[in-house]
Amino acid sequence: MTTLSRIVAPLVLFVALLHAGTAEAHRFAPSLFKLVETSDHTYNIVWKTPTEATSNIPLRPVWPVSCLVKSENPILREGTGTVSSWALDCGPLGKDGLVGQKLGVTGLTENQASAMVMLSLRDGRSYQSVVNAEAPDFLVPAQPSQSKVMTEYSVLGAEHIWEGIDHLMFVFGLLLLVGGGARLLWTITAFTVGHSITLALVTLGFLTYPVSLIEFVIALSIFVLALELTRKEQDHPHQRLSLFKRHPWWLAGGFGLLHGMGFASALAEIGLPQSNVPLALLFFNIGIEVGQIAFVLLAIGAWWLLKTLLGSAVFADRIVIRQERLLPLPVYVLGGTSAMWCIERGLEVLG
Repeated sequence: MTTLSRIVAPLVLFVALLHAGTAEAHRFAPSLFKLVETSDHTYNIVWKTPTEATSNIPLRPVWPVSCLVKSENPILREGTGTVSSWALDCGPLGKDGLVGQKLGVTGLTENQASAMVMLSLRDGRSYQSVVNAEAPDFLVPAQPSQSKVMTEYSVLGAEHIWEGIDHLMFVFGLLLLVGGGARLLWTITAFTVGHSITLALVTLGFLTYPVSLIEFVIALSIFVLALELTRKEQDHPHQRLSLFKRHPWWLAGGFGLLHGMGFASALAEIGLPQSNVPLALLFFNIGIEVGQIAFVLLAIGAWWLLKTLLGSAVFADRIVIRQERLLPLPVYVLGGTSAMWCIERGLEVLG
């Protein structure tokens, strides 16, 4: 391991413990409240929300009380979420329909959750907004705002990378593999380029793939990285470094292509505004990069703090366990968790 990895490695233990209760990533993706106008003031509504909740109070979509429910379909199970759908008659609202009305979701505060509200009108106008505990309602304006798309999809991208523990674990593994400096810059850049390419190709419809298989291969990429971290070239001084350690950007870029497909599947669940697809895609990707950079900076900041503490004579006198005994633990966490994901997701592929 590099000097940086020796100091920053314990951080992954903290990250893993936060997510130790589940072996499946993206379980708590934002809910989706989608409304599509099918005829004058008649709307088809789809409400998709994670099956698992953090509160006994359920998340529920809210529309104007004047709208009448014409029909309701049975609740369906789709992946890790449940899907409800209705046909809604909002004729009593007048000629503007839902424009100028509030749409929202209840239970956001209790569940510490957010939801995407999407509205498509027959005249081609489309709207989207993220509602959360601070702003549980969305007032439908006369015209959609591009600045709102930029802001909200950036937030969604950042939220997704921080909720996707598998992606963060891969980034952390790269940090352990290469340490800091220019090698880290090139490696993270290669990962960014890789997942940006496939995110765009899948979202724009140029590439399709089986989601369950890609999720399995993403878990496998973390396991391969963990195996690479167990290699000890210093035990064989005449042996050349492995290809991954000599050129880690190839590893990062290649597996980045796979992770981009994972990002695309999450974006597909959220949906894109049809009138602003390129803009929403761009800023979703920017949000991912901001979240990724923040995670790397956090890890490097933790390294600096621990290095400062370990350099203190007072602190050093209190160390009982040798640091060398703790160094393999982050690699074991990466390997063990990714192996569990491989088994779990492999069964889903076979099933």
